[in-house]
Amino acid sequence: MRAPKALFFDVFGTCVDWRTSVIRAVESFGLPARFADDWRARYQPQLETVRTGERPWTVLDVLHREALDELLAEYGAPLTEAQRAELNLAWHRLDPWPDTVEGLMRLKERFVIAPVSNGNIALIVDMAKYAGLPWDVVLGAELARAYKPQPEVYLRSAEALGIAPGEAMMVAAHNGDLEAASRLGLMTAFVPRPAEHGPGQTTDLEPDGDWDVVAADLVALAATAPFGAETC
Repeated sequence: MRAPKALFFDVFGTCVDWRTSVIRAVESFGLPARFADDWRARYQPQLETVRTGERPWTVLDVLHREALDELLAEYGAPLTEAQRAELNLAWHRLDPWPDTVEGLMRLKERFVIAPVSNGNIALIVDMAKYAGLPWDVVLGAELARAYKPQPEVYLRSAEALGIAPGEAMMVAAHNGDLEAASRLGLMTAFVPRPAEHGPGQTTDLEPDGDWDVVAADLVALAATAPFGAETC
């Protein structure tokens, strides 16, 4: 396999441990841990309203806040406006997995590395500062004004770097993300995160497609051909 010119990364789940981080945040406001899972459960349905054109383009920060307000009402939690705004920023302050920063730093030595995430630019930049994620550039949903797995997200990201889709590799812990990228000609790398959804996770535990690379984590990915120094 040829080496890609750029590596595109899913972020939520692949690079950061959103669940543990958001549980910590919601508990600091006196909410139970399950609130974090309920909040995340509204993510895909909200994105779908934008994908289908039911509503105009709306950034993830706004969608997160709408879901937060709905859940607080359901839980009967009377947080103030200032508290709600602060809690919504929990998604900007997600901890990286233990291998993430080291793996990205190693990969950055040889490749352009960029998030291709459904997160809006302000969110992804804040997260990068918080978690030490060394991106070269922020790409993804807001650039394309579309949400993965819509083709525009992957295609506009490659276009922004002046490369063909086949010169990029999508790195993700989610088989569906890789399937969508692969259909457009991107190379693919699967990095499982079996703890993303907690101890009861049943999805994305194994690769379910013929992905170009499967690696245990991002450090292992950096040591895997065509990424390892031995292939230079």
